[in-house]
Amino acid sequence: MEIKRMRHGGLSSKAPKDLIEIVTTIAWVASGHHAAVNFGQYPYGGYFPNRPTIARINMPTEDNSEEGWKFLLEKPEVVLLRCFPSQVQAATVMTVLDVLSNHSPDEEYLGQLAEPAWEEDPLVKSAFERFNGKLKEFEGVVDARNANKELKNRNGAGITPYELLKPFSDSGVTGKGVPYSISI
Repeated sequence: MEIKRMRHGGLSSKAPKDLIEIVTTIAWVASGHHAAVNFGQYPYGGYFPNRPTIARINMPTEDNSEEGWKFLLEKPEVVLLRCFPSQVQAATVMTVLDVLSNHSPDEEYLGQLAEPAWEEDPLVKSAFERFNGKLKEFEGVVDARNANKELKNRNGAGITPYELLKPFSDSGVTGKGVPYSISI
């Protein structure tokens, strides 16, 4: 209705399938997309060698000096440790990522609970139950793929299971769960 009232250039004549696409895009960006980008930050970036936010010195490839290369070849671990952020810098970033990746105890997840008004309308209630069932089915697919030893990108030393788009989560930093909304 707002699109029609606000006179957004010809959008008032859009077909229902166009409206469905628009609403789907808005719902995806405000739920699944945000969850995938947001809640995976700490599990990956909280271990700062995965994603250092600052380098205290240039790597020898950037300085390109004979002395730097020689030292890198003799003691690569020392060069790497000198490059990494300080403990204070790393702890600050880890704290920020923890805050951004944390689910609150009262978080509401997409498709978890029906609104009371939805329970009154059999058609809406049925649609919600199908949606909730599809989310649980999707969660099962993710779990099955994580358990499949033939999927090399899901198994092996140092490889954590993919859980970013699993629909539901406990509170805290879990790396999963798709909340109803974006909040910080």
